[in-house]
Amino acid sequence: MPDGGGGHASPAPEPKGAAGLKGAAVFALLLLILSGVFCALGAWQVQRLAWKHDLIARVEARVTAPPVPAPGPGQWGAIDAASSEYQRVRTAGHFLNDNETLVQAVSAHGAGYWVLTPFRTDAGFTVLVNRGFVPHDNRTRAARQAGEIAGETIVTGLLRLPEPKGGFLRDNDPAADRWYSRDVSAIAAARDLGPVAPYFIDADATPNAGGLPMGGLTVISFPNNHLGYALTWFAMAAMAVGGAVLVWRRRV
Repeated sequence: MPDGGGGHASPAPEPKGAAGLKGAAVFALLLLILSGVFCALGAWQVQRLAWKHDLIARVEARVTAPPVPAPGPGQWGAIDAASSEYQRVRTAGHFLNDNETLVQAVSAHGAGYWVLTPFRTDAGFTVLVNRGFVPHDNRTRAARQAGEIAGETIVTGLLRLPEPKGGFLRDNDPAADRWYSRDVSAIAAARDLGPVAPYFIDADATPNAGGLPMGGLTVISFPNNHLGYALTWFAMAAMAVGGAVLVWRRRV
């Protein structure tokens, strides 16, 4: 019987399968959007791969090039990782052996220390030189006195940028003379060295008398997983497209 109260008629129900079709369309659209996101991430990793290959090529060119004079104060403002790190450099002068600093390290020879010694160049500026690695048993100067260089000498090695604040989960403690990273400015302040170069030099493998410190242990390694990441993102994009197609085919 008609509704005598004059109320509104109920909306007509959706045709059979319409709700399922609508839900399938929304889900398929979401999968296609995800596919676009995954493709963008894959393309970004391809760009990162090209950047990493260029970085590796530039660093390899620097470490094998003839050494250039260590940058002086007039060049310090232009030093950065992109254009300067791992450049082979050379400078003449003398070590300030009384002001060396031991920085805890782990090398191919086990646990021990890097020996960072200020070097007063003939050009008139001071730069920290990582002379190399010494084991725990040789941490005192007396235990490796044969390798201490007095007087005029030449240092050749790789330009490295400072490692500020500390190492992994361990902060440098200048007051206690405990160092976990090669923080140039902090070491210079603790040793009252005055202005120093904003970099340090990793000495090359030229042998020292007595065999210590051991130089030439710079590890140059750049993780390069970008191709794998790119393939993963593109595979996920393909899976998302495949999922969208499957959902649409089974929409009813």
